[in-house]
Amino acid sequence: MGTVLAFDYGEKRIGVAVGETALGQAHPLEVIKAGSEAERLAAITRLVKEWQPELLVVGRPTHADGTPHEMTLRAHAFSLLLGGHFGLPVQEADERLTSRDAETRLRETGRNAKNMKPLLDAVAAQLILQTWFDFPHDHTPLPPA
Repeated sequence: MGTVLAFDYGEKRIGVAVGETALGQAHPLEVIKAGSEAERLAAITRLVKEWQPELLVVGRPTHADGTPHEMTLRAHAFSLLLGGHFGLPVQEADERLTSRDAETRLRETGRNAKNMKPLLDAVAAQLILQTWFDFPHDHTPLPPA
């Protein structure tokens, strides 16, 4: 299939990861500081041009039992925005506990709360994408834009 970009959507920051379907491995890429929607789209446009993904994956946050909450709706709106803006297929992947897992992994590398902050969202996006690679039956395709 090719390159996939994944996003851990947040109102203040958007973590981004990249991976290749042939390898099935995700890597943290960067964190986009959320400004205006236009600024976020400009940053994502730069990444789409650079990486030329065939698919975008957005983390789908839910409560621990899988029920949706306010951020579920916001992340879904972000998914629809990406699909419409870039004309690429977008899928959502379960992101339950990815931020906590990302924090644990960064602590294991010796990072403290202050110096892990810049990486946390990108590592969360990496975990979202790795989940997408590891559990292909859990993908939620969105309708075409």
